[in-house]
Amino acid sequence: MDGDNQTGASEFLLVGLSEKPEQQRILFWMFLSMYLVTVVGNGLIILAISSDSHLHTPMYFFLANLSFTDLFFVTNTIPKMLVNLQSQNKTISYTGCLTQLYFLVSLVALDNLILAAMAYDRYVAICHPLHYTTAMSPGLCILLLALCWVFSVLYGLIHTLLMTRVTFCESRKIHYIFCEMYVLLRLACSSTQVNHTMLIVTGCLIFVVPFGFMIVSYIWIVRAILQIPSTFRKYKAFSTCASHVAVVSLFYGTLCMVYLQPLHTYSMKDSVATVMYAVITPMMNPFIYSLRNKNMHGALGKLFLGKAFQRLT
Repeated sequence: MDGDNQTGASEFLLVGLSEKPEQQRILFWMFLSMYLVTVVGNGLIILAISSDSHLHTPMYFFLANLSFTDLFFVTNTIPKMLVNLQSQNKTISYTGCLTQLYFLVSLVALDNLILAAMAYDRYVAICHPLHYTTAMSPGLCILLLALCWVFSVLYGLIHTLLMTRVTFCESRKIHYIFCEMYVLLRLACSSTQVNHTMLIVTGCLIFVVPFGFMIVSYIWIVRAILQIPSTFRKYKAFSTCASHVAVVSLFYGTLCMVYLQPLHTYSMKDSVATVMYAVITPMMNPFIYSLRNKNMHGALGKLFLGKAFQRLT
């Protein structure tokens, strides 16, 4: 086979969701709006938590880091997509594509591991409330976050380095909004058996094990809540977990729509599901966590009132 058709791939073509100019204009404004909402929403969560001393607790510590991860996640993909929608040149370099893939894979893993850490925090808070302060010490929270980062970085590094061993065919059109793992593997001319094996092995460690841990944690949490005699206290305990359960459901629901299928069935229609976990989920998380959270309402109110007062003075 001609060498130009192999990993001499210097660039890929990010076609996106549509090649029709009129649809591209609509998509541009739609994704720009969602990106701005995501940036503002997650940015406000981070500012509110960092500025209010009442929110300097393990739960909000992990929430602030989840918002930072979501902010980084959308910034890794959407700006390039917006440029492509406004430009005739929709190419992305081979290096740029692998860089985007690395951060995409790492940040999805980081999101997942932080959600697992938050589940552990809720487990300790509800099942062992008397030991919560000592069990969830600042040192342990930092250690858990550091482990989340280490595992996520290694996970992204493994799959990105394995992708550098793959050779690509002449057709390098990516009908997605970013360089996605499954799409790149479908463009491969060489064997991808090692990539598939590592996806299964590392996927079990990074996604299945934490998800199983979250399920077990919530089984114990529900059992503990049902033993509470007071109806008001039961409702209060459930409400502290409701936001986390909603985010976990949204995260895994959209992720399963994309990845719980054989590689050979992966097609253009799955780009809609990809948009769900890559754009919609990071945008919705701030709303889910702040909608019924009185502490967040208070922190956001102080943040806005403080800014308004500074302007007046």
